[in-house]
Amino acid sequence: MPAHVPVMTDEVLAALQPERGGVFVDCTVGLGGHARALLLAGATRLIGIDRDPAALALAGVALAEWGSRAELVHGDYRDAPRLLDARGIEAIDGAVADLGVSSLQLDGEGRGFSFQRDEALDMRMDTSQGPTAADLIGDVSERDLADVIFRYGEERRSRAVARAIVAARREAPIETTARLASIVRRVVGRSGRIDPATRTFQAIRIWVNGELDGLDVFLRAVCSRLRAGARFAVVTFHSLEDRPVKHTFRALAAEREAFRLLTKKSVVPGDEETRSNPRARSARLRAIERVG
Repeated sequence: MPAHVPVMTDEVLAALQPERGGVFVDCTVGLGGHARALLLAGATRLIGIDRDPAALALAGVALAEWGSRAELVHGDYRDAPRLLDARGIEAIDGAVADLGVSSLQLDGEGRGFSFQRDEALDMRMDTSQGPTAADLIGDVSERDLADVIFRYGEERRSRAVARAIVAARREAPIETTARLASIVRRVVGRSGRIDPATRTFQAIRIWVNGELDGLDVFLRAVCSRLRAGARFAVVTFHSLEDRPVKHTFRALAAEREAFRLLTKKSVVPGDEETRSNPRARSARLRAIERVG
């Protein structure tokens, strides 16, 4: 099992105050790190949602000691309202969403998220459904692919990368991470410490999983379930995620007196955490409270 280090756990607990007890929802439970911390700190009941069946299985082991107090549900975090309705839960006492890719997905063999290993180009968070990255790359037009790479990867050479991918697939389907990375590297070239394939891989991963689709709707839906005094904390890992969280939370606080921003600026990990867990360095946390 890949080593799992939940990001900004202390900051999440400070924002959510689970010592008050009540029903908490981990909208992206992953391997159960934040969920376990919430239960240890005093949450009465925990609903953990994730679309990755492998992650849910491991989270079940991590949370087994809490028995029925911790319920794990296979589903997309955007389905949280429907999943709560199915359990007769109208209001919650807190929620967390960690929108990053889990260590299981990045480090697990055969998932196709990383160019560090040569394996099948999959990238699906939910391996039980939907097209793989290889499927989508094989069918998309050059123009649409360039738009995806630019929009979700902020890759300046997106059109050249898309052109090279389409040319390469005419020779043979692009089915492995190593082949895709090699194509991108030849076009982008190396400058600085970041691998030139990084932005394209990020873009395709976001595209495959629809990570930004309906994010603002999801945020508002969870906020509508908070009872008075309850809080919602969201951890993001790049500006494409952080931006809609910032704007949606600010809009809610401006539109309705019932909501108060807990973080006027995003909270970042401390130096000690980034030293011990380099993956945390890009994390940002924002939180909001329902006050009435």
